[in-house]
Order: sequence, then C-alpha cells, then structure tokens
Amino acid sequence: MLRHIKAGVVEVAYEESGPADGTPVFLLHGFPYDVHAYGEVVPLLAGAGCRTIVPYLRGYGPTRFLSASTPRSGQQAVLAHDLRALMDALEVERALLAGFDWGGRAACIVAALWPERVLGLVSGAGYNIQHIPSAGKPQAPEREHRLWYQYYFHGERGRAGLEENRYELGRLLWRLWSPSWRFDEATYKRTAASFDNPDFVEVVIHSYRHRFGLVPGDPEVEETEARLAGRPPITVPTVVLHGYDNGVNPAASSEADRRFFTGPYERRVIAGAGHNLPQEVPGDFAAAVLSLRR
Repeated sequence: MLRHIKAGVVEVAYEESGPADGTPVFLLHGFPYDVHAYGEVVPLLAGAGCRTIVPYLRGYGPTRFLSASTPRSGQQAVLAHDLRALMDALEVERALLAGFDWGGRAACIVAALWPERVLGLVSGAGYNIQHIPSAGKPQAPEREHRLWYQYYFHGERGRAGLEENRYELGRLLWRLWSPSWRFDEATYKRTAASFDNPDFVEVVIHSYRHRFGLVPGDPEVEETEARLAGRPPITVPTVVLHGYDNGVNPAASSEADRRFFTGPYERRVIAGAGHNLPQEVPGDFAAAVLSLRR
C-alpha cells in the first residue's frame, strides 16, 4: 500500500506490506531504479512475517521536498539522514536495512554511524560508503571506463543529456549493469516513471558531482560527511551480496571491503546476476534478509 509521511526535509512516499507488528525491514533502491526493484522480494518477506517499508528516495517518484529552499542534494549523507528520519517518523526504533547502489549506501551509513538502530544489514556490492577525500585518485583503466556516466554528469552536457534523455539513459545503464538480465520494456517503463520527479535531475547531478568533491554539500549534514571521511566500520551483522555479472561494480571489488565489517559477516557472490539484485534474484535477496532475522 502506498503511503506518505513527513520525515525530515521530505515527504516520503513509501510502500508498506506485511503485519504491523512484524520485524521491520527497510528496502532501499538506487539509481536509476525505484521501489519496483523489490516487487518480488516484498511478498517473500511479508509472507515470512516481516513488515516491509520500501521508500522512494528523494528525487524519485512521488517523494517531494517540503521546502523550495532545501538544497536538492544527492550526497551520501543526506540519503542516510532521510532514512533515519523515516525510521523516526514511523516510530521504528530498530530495523533490518537492505539496499543496493544509493540505497545500499544509505543503509551502510546508518549501520556504521547509528548501529543501535540496526538489527542487521544486507548490502549490495559491499561497503558502499564513499571516501570523498581520495575521489581524485585515478583507478585502473578497466575500472574507470565503467564510471563513464559519472564523468558525463560532471559537465553541463551531461546535465542536459539526463534532462532530455533520462528514459533512454536509464535503460542503457540497466543493460550495461545487468548484462545477463532479460527485462522487458514494460518492466523498465514502470520504474522509469519515477524519473519524472521534478527534482530528479538536480538530485542526480549533485550526487555524482559531490562524490568527486566538485560541488559543496548540504551544510546541514557536513558533520556527518566529516565522520564518513574516517571510513567508520560497520559492526552490525551483515550479509554482502554481489552479482558476478555486475557491470559497474565487478565482483572482485567487494573482496577488500571485508576490513570495514567488524561484526558477524558473510559475503555471497551470485552467479548470473548483475547490479539490480532484488529484481534479478529476489529469492536470494529475501533469503539474505531472513537469515539476519533468524
């Protein structure tokens, strides 16, 4: 059921399913995706007695900013603050957090900085917290070419391209990042409708410029960004899921992340899956969440 609630600086639109007294699970999407990524995960979790909450992130779908003066920031810290504010608004003291891409980043940050709020974490592709101080350091060419879209967004040509071609660009990224997933046009179209949010372009462009230190962040979360620069460890029980065919984050990229997880930890590499794990392999994703509940 689609619901709305004021949480922090946004009115969050979210889908809720399952028993009200069930174990709360927040399922968080990334770019360029939306709540439909969890369409087949939710019934599995709700059927197992979980209360699932799947929000549209800021800049996506029906979620809206409460004030025109709020910076349309897409930096990592604001995503985590949005998640914590949503938990507060829903009066959820502790929950399981699960996400990938931007959503996985928000979940990782809340788990790292406010572990008392987190029962367990499922993170797609590892430790997703950005280390902005080292963002200017070149990586291997094989890794750099996968990030072409980020560099594209650094210029005004990229902003215009996203504004004019958001539908086609999102579909291209789906194909490149999940090369073994055979989704149809109707499946993509359901999600792409969320990109018509009036703040989508501004939030996305800010996200990909801020992570490289090219633009300032929201002053309200600078203290959080400073803490993230220290690469805080994640102490809560964690399952890292990584698709072997991930076209943007190679499976090997999460191997070195083990040092950032100091609590109970398991890493599962899933053959035949790419970047959008909950939509490609919903059974594996749900199983990871339920393993933490047990």
